Amino acid sequence: MKKIFLFLSILFMLCSCTIDEEQHFHYELLPVESVEIPNEFQLGETYSIKIRYNRPTSCHSFNGFYYDSYLNTRTIAIRTIVFEQDNCTELTNNLVEEIIHFYVTSSGPYTFKFWQGTNDAGEDVFLEYEIPVN
Repeated sequence: MKKIFLFLSILFMLCSCTIDEEQHFHYELLPVESVEIPNEFQLGETYSIKIRYNRPTSCHSFNGFYYDSYLNTRTIAIRTIVFEQDNCTELTNNLVEEIIHFYVTSSGPYTFKFWQGTNDAGEDVFLEYEIPVN
């Protein structure tokens, strides 16, 4: 009986420990700086599209792509997770390259819209490419 009580007491103490530090973060879209995309596609093929963006601080970390498709239009932006810490450092000229793989499923031309931020009027600005499918 004493062993069971001792075991349960130790288990309770271990389970009652909490970690005081929580990671605070938020998500942020970053503008695309440049893109390397083929001039044409072949139906049924997969293509690697290189997308470059500037990483503004050491607390920004790549978290995937914002990707929206409507008919043959693809809208793409860089999604980052930003850790809210006191020790973030600003980065200058920190160009990062990520690759998205695109599988061609339609014979019509594709329009790619890469988000480049907003203008002074608050409207979204895009780097656009129309790629024919042969």
